[in-house]
Amino acid sequence: MPEMPKSFPCSQCGECCKRVHLLPETAGMDRGDGACVHFDEVLKQCQIYAERPDICRVDRQYKKNYRLIMTWNEFVELNQVACKKLQEA
Repeated sequence: MPEMPKSFPCSQCGECCKRVHLLPETAGMDRGDGACVHFDEVLKQCQIYAERPDICRVDRQYKKNYRLIMTWNEFVELNQVACKKLQEA
């Protein structure tokens, strides 16, 4: 039976939203300073969270692109490594 994804353990730091210019898949959301046009700097949250695109949804990205090549736990671990690098930058 396939592993069922649990919620991604996001720290809600907003660092991924501040660097949408780094990925071709998210570069179109750059407001001109590298951050997403939908990112609220004060609240550190997405203004369209409920309607955010699939590229911003970790669980959907896993199901669409990675579930056949790695487990959910491996995917989460790789994403957490990336998160830490963004937080340290």
